[in-house]
Amino acid sequence: MPANLSRRSLIAGATAVGSTIIAKPTRAAEFTFAQYHNQPATGTLHRNLVAMWDAVRSETNGRVEATVYAENNKLAGGDPEAFKKLLAGEIQFFTLMGGIIGTVVPVAEAQQVPFAFKSSPEAHKAIDGPFGRHIGEEMAAKGMYLFPVAGFDNGMRQVTTLARPIIKPDDFAGMKIRVPPGQMIFDTFAAFGAQPVTTPANQIYDALKTGKVEAQENPLAIMHGYKLDEMVKYVSMTNHMWSGFNLMAHLATWQRLPDDLKAALTRNATIYVRRQREEQGKLNAELRDTFAARGIAFNEIDQAAFRARLPGVYATWQEKLGSKCWGLLEAEVGKLG
Repeated sequence: MPANLSRRSLIAGATAVGSTIIAKPTRAAEFTFAQYHNQPATGTLHRNLVAMWDAVRSETNGRVEATVYAENNKLAGGDPEAFKKLLAGEIQFFTLMGGIIGTVVPVAEAQQVPFAFKSSPEAHKAIDGPFGRHIGEEMAAKGMYLFPVAGFDNGMRQVTTLARPIIKPDDFAGMKIRVPPGQMIFDTFAAFGAQPVTTPANQIYDALKTGKVEAQENPLAIMHGYKLDEMVKYVSMTNHMWSGFNLMAHLATWQRLPDDLKAALTRNATIYVRRQREEQGKLNAELRDTFAARGIAFNEIDQAAFRARLPGVYATWQEKLGSKCWGLLEAEVGKLG
């Protein structure tokens, strides 16, 4: 790796926010990286990324050192800005949802086809198999390396509101709801009659507090991590999409690594992705009881009524994603649309 890349990463490390943890090698590192992600430092993603890089440092006897930046090191532009930095090689490793990757690699949006996956384990199986490999191949053509087992878990997404619960699609009419960047999720909520509004993850709290939005949708762990439960009064268990955090590298950086270091990174990524999936799944399940005990109201919804609003979304995205991608997805989850 060129020396200037290492120096740039070290400078980034010197400006890290307080949530950053630096794995300290036993000798001068040959390779120094920045690892960004958009979650709080208290979450399962941050904890497992730190542990993953610490294991890599240990196994390589200090040849690799990484700084892990929670909440994308407070970049004002959030995930889209960090994504641009990854593509430029200014940061070397990043985790990101498929919907945002889809702004550059359209097939990555297929991870978030509405009502495709019934559960997180079903999504994990798909993204670890041919469906996920196809997305990785398309990402490589755009300068990203997707790990073979890459999908850290976020979980099944639920709708949370301040004033009234969502029970049927008409309840969305005119409602301003925060969604992450990504055209498919925007199209989905527009089809329900809502007004989607995009903000970085760490600005959801302020968006709800100031009235910029009336609702947001995320797994319960995100509601907990960003303290949205301080305001949210209703949770509708829509399970409308799965989302995860794809572990990827700047492709040229990855290609320059010696094979033994690639093997160490791949092995540990697999270990800690699977560990984080278990922790996140347990957390999402436990939080329902925690929130309900504090007076937050939960309700189940009839997915069929919501799916009935989506034929146009399915038709549009089947064409955008292409027959190969759509076929691989349907091979995992059954007929869509």
